[in-house]
Amino acid sequence: MAFEGLADRLQNTMAKIRGKGKVSEADVKEMMREVRLALLEADVNFKVVKDFIKRVSERAVGQEVMKSLTPGQQVIKVVKEELTELMGGEQSKIAVSNRPPTVIMMVGLQGAGKTTTTGKLANLLRKKHNRKPLLVAADIYRPAAIKQLETLGKQLDMPVFSLGDQVSPVEIATKALEHAKAEHHDYVLIDTAGRLHIDDHLMEELEQVKAIAKPDEIFLVVDAMTGQDAVNVAKSFNELLGLTGVVLTKLDGDTRGGAALSIRSVTEMPIKFVGLGEKLDAIEAFHPERMASRILGMGDVLTLIEKAQTNVDAEKAKELEQKMRTASFTFDDFLEQLGQVRNMGPLEDLIGMLPGANKMKGLKNLQVDEKQISHVEAIIKSMTAAEKINPEMMNASRKKRIAKGSGTSVQEVNRLLKQFEDMKKMMKQMTTMSKGKKKGMKFPFM
Repeated sequence: MAFEGLADRLQNTMAKIRGKGKVSEADVKEMMREVRLALLEADVNFKVVKDFIKRVSERAVGQEVMKSLTPGQQVIKVVKEELTELMGGEQSKIAVSNRPPTVIMMVGLQGAGKTTTTGKLANLLRKKHNRKPLLVAADIYRPAAIKQLETLGKQLDMPVFSLGDQVSPVEIATKALEHAKAEHHDYVLIDTAGRLHIDDHLMEELEQVKAIAKPDEIFLVVDAMTGQDAVNVAKSFNELLGLTGVVLTKLDGDTRGGAALSIRSVTEMPIKFVGLGEKLDAIEAFHPERMASRILGMGDVLTLIEKAQTNVDAEKAKELEQKMRTASFTFDDFLEQLGQVRNMGPLEDLIGMLPGANKMKGLKNLQVDEKQISHVEAIIKSMTAAEKINPEMMNASRKKRIAKGSGTSVQEVNRLLKQFEDMKKMMKQMTTMSKGKKKGMKFPFM
């Protein structure tokens, strides 16, 4: 998860103060010392840390905390609110032009993942906002850039406008906008050239594209793993171009995450989106409050629900619920369910969104082995239609055949059959309990 090291440090610090019935100034001072160290270790800008500690300390020793009934929890509430504020307060939504198309100019240095992010963002706009985006290949200097965007376009089944690498980016932008209007595209995403460092020629060209395209948004794509350099790059681009937002990539791989906490304060630019993995749907809108919640181990149920709504078929979910109630759940249903959950992203990330998951025995720092899930899928796919519906018919020779067909062992087949049987029993019990509850029955543990 993003901010892993910082999250662990802060959560341990918060745990010490959470249950305190009385919080002294000395307690707050000690806690702030640890929070300060945690933030600096996470590569957060020194001035940002100083201001943050000052604000939290002032509020934590003020009336709202000291006179409350649960001062320990109030201190944590203050930390969460200030952390949210540090990252921008409220979510900054993407612009929508009154006169389509809405133009988004994607800028950044080479290697930050700009071209891939352009494709991911277009995919998000289509899937989540029902838009019709056009990708524009305006990076004529990096030989592979145009090809890369066209490949992404094919993978996403999305149009890419390109005039090759012998035409100026200004002309490409002009023609692309004409094409977008004629084809009724409501979003145009221009993938501009990056450099290994900021230079005058790059900026001059970007200013020319900006003048002709009149973008509604100028997004800087920046690699979160570069720490303080990310903040400096954002500052330079903002001064020269006037950014409207930042997209942070590789936030999943960054155990420090300081850039996300510093960028907003230093540049006053909102973080609009974050990239959280390699897949083309691994991008999400940045919600400061939800991210603060995740960092402090409070979970992020809203994002989890949104992921489920996007990736889980509502009709099939209803059908599945009915099957669970009647305990007629089969291996085919299990396989389908597994596929839908996998579409939502890495399982350890989903578990991390559950409140308190980091404190649950066995779930902390859980690494879900994707190979194991593939083994489960292979075992089920090696079963006959009758075996999937009626696993009781499995005898030794059938198990041997399934193990051979799935490239697994008989022990693994047995383990899955037992887990499946236990799950069905649990469903049956839950159904019985819910029926009993309706009739007014009392259960000691309900």
